[in-house]
Amino acid sequence: MQITVNGELKTIGSPERLDSFLESLGLDPTKVAVERNLEIVPKSTFADVTLEDGDKLEIVHFIGGGLETVTQEPRDTWTLAGKQYSSRLIVGTGKYKDFEETAKAVEASGAEIVTVAVRRVNVSDPNQPMLVDYLDPKKITYLPNTAGCFDAQSALRTLRLAREAGGWDLVKLEVLGDQKTLYPNMQETFIAAEELIRDGFKVMVYCSDDPIAARKLEDMGCVAIMPLGAPIGSGLGIQNPVQIRLMIEQASVPVLVDAGVGTASDAAVAMELGCDGVLMNTAIAEAKDPIKMARAMKLAVESGRLAYQAGRMPKKRYADPSSPLSGLI
Repeated sequence: MQITVNGELKTIGSPERLDSFLESLGLDPTKVAVERNLEIVPKSTFADVTLEDGDKLEIVHFIGGGLETVTQEPRDTWTLAGKQYSSRLIVGTGKYKDFEETAKAVEASGAEIVTVAVRRVNVSDPNQPMLVDYLDPKKITYLPNTAGCFDAQSALRTLRLAREAGGWDLVKLEVLGDQKTLYPNMQETFIAAEELIRDGFKVMVYCSDDPIAARKLEDMGCVAIMPLGAPIGSGLGIQNPVQIRLMIEQASVPVLVDAGVGTASDAAVAMELGCDGVLMNTAIAEAKDPIKMARAMKLAVESGRLAYQAGRMPKKRYADPSSPLSGLI
């Protein structure tokens, strides 16, 4: 006698019970569902059902949904100074209550790069904990910065000490103009950048949101341009999106918003402009719950990047109904 199993014709010698037939196929009757001639066969009746000539069986089981048809998106990596990174969020390590909270926030953010300040060792208590005890520089990229430097010479001295301490040549240059605004002093920044590049450093540079200054820094050889979104620590969000977009359009090196981000929507806006990444510290460290905010920033950077890649709908002056008007009752 012949029966059809999952669209394939099979010959069996004599009438056979359904449970025995399933076992002959190497199937566990408790792990499959059977349809016989378009009727579901309850598992409890498998031993009572005898197959007949011409029966059509469909035998199914559960598999990992869609594994054969799902295609994974390629990893959205970006390249900085010749090295690939997956996370587009860079976080600072200052202002947290302790190193343990710092480490938890960095983990929640998914950041692969953290900025670190260079400060004197407490020689009176050399056994105090250090950041490297909580964030392994072999697993995460340390980015020494020149926070607190107000002239080129101080910045140069700081980063040369940083390279001696950790061997790091990827650095963030930040030369400030005054204590009140913490705006970059671009003249001193140009001097320091030129000297650092000549000295073999790979310079990411904090700068004003000026496309002309950005082009000059890139022409010098800086590996990333980092315009402020708003004054450092202000949390005001992106104040000059048009100028930042101009900087992105002309640049052939990564452009990252640095400073001024206050909440997740600010990070998303930066990424929707087309920035390669966002750097922040205060927005996470001074949140009521830094760990939750770090997670929020991670998701915001990812969603902003996706929105930029997807391409937003055009803005329109008037309403445009999403449901068709034809065929209205």
